Amino acid sequence: MGLADRLVQSIDRFTGASGRLLAWLALAMALLTTVIVVARYGFNTGSIPAQESVTYMHACLFLLGAGYALKSGAHVRVDIFYRNFSPRGKAWVNALGGVVFLIPLCLFIVGASWGFVTESWGMRETSTESGGLPFVYLLKTLIPLMALNLLLQGVAETLRALLVLRRGEA
Repeated sequence: MGLADRLVQSIDRFTGASGRLLAWLALAMALLTTVIVVARYGFNTGSIPAQESVTYMHACLFLLGAGYALKSGAHVRVDIFYRNFSPRGKAWVNALGGVVFLIPLCLFIVGASWGFVTESWGMRETSTESGGLPFVYLLKTLIPLMALNLLLQGVAETLRALLVLRRGEA
């Protein structure tokens, strides 16, 4: 097994572990949502921090789950054409898509969001709701983290496709 194979496996393991961790976060989010609904409609009470926590959890799931979705093949593609391609044809599509679209997009998102995030950290941005969570800067940090996570898995998927092409796998 070569260096590229080991790198792909390592990235896949990291992405798989993060996906499993996010699954537990989804469970926590569902339980907290249930508690919020019962408290609101059963006991006529609410909690802004609890409601914002659900929003933060949802953002974590959506943004940090992007790499896992890529690894699992859950992102949208034009399957009407792709599904009929040979493994080699699929490898060409995946390699070109990674190099031409995915990797540059991820780098753009990191660059474009960096100033936005550092400004938020500089002022320790907080919620506009009174009693809300004081961690908006952490929430905004998820944007470049999502891009880096997706970039990492994108590199693995691109390398995997290039390995298929190099080995001539049918």
